[in-house]
Amino acid sequence: MPDKVNILGVKFDHTTKQEMVNQLHDNIKMNKKTFVVTANPEIVMEATMNATFKDTLRDADHIIADGIGVILGAKILKKPLPERIPGIELMEELLQIANQESLNVFFLGSREEVIKKTVRNVKKDYPNLIIGGYHHGFFKENDSQILDMVKRANSDLIFVALGFPKQEYWIQNHIDSFYKGIFMGVGGSFDVLAGTVKRAPAIWRKLNLEWLHRLLQQPSRWKRMIVLPIFVKKVWQSKQKS
Repeated sequence: MPDKVNILGVKFDHTTKQEMVNQLHDNIKMNKKTFVVTANPEIVMEATMNATFKDTLRDADHIIADGIGVILGAKILKKPLPERIPGIELMEELLQIANQESLNVFFLGSREEVIKKTVRNVKKDYPNLIIGGYHHGFFKENDSQILDMVKRANSDLIFVALGFPKQEYWIQNHIDSFYKGIFMGVGGSFDVLAGTVKRAPAIWRKLNLEWLHRLLQQPSRWKRMIVLPIFVKKVWQSKQKS
């Protein structure tokens, strides 16, 4: 893949969604362990303030631009990224491959009622894939029983929805216990698959207004939106210094 784009110390893959799907598909076929981070401005800002989390992101094999703010930041730096790659869309592409090839998938995280609905809907929409297992996200990070459960599943795809930075920490701390698997932190994607949160209509996504749709659906997210102008300011400042 082409060179990565460094935004405030976080190195994003210069890639399209289809290129990333193809890369991960190849990795699955080669049983190559892969750590994927879907990063938005919140994650970048957390990395600027949290050295431990920044080190975790350095261990990731791929960091994709899930957030229009990241795309804007790359443009400010005159190093534009090809496109935004929503984590939910990358996940759905991988589920489609899993359905076509009867791959084994594990779902870890979210609330118990959400994970159950997620698995039920996945079974309906992707009937040919294998559900290796699932578990809600309310457990201690070092819970050996959870780790053993995921290991026994021998899954090709492991989707972890614990919210950042917890999901990235879990993957970093445990990926060496496995010999294969695409490990991907997916945040709130289980809520979408479960149907408890609706994605923005296509026209909103085309206009890069999915963030606004989510805010209208979940007004409690407004505090998280404050991060965007701070992020943009920091990117501008980093450009002036370079």
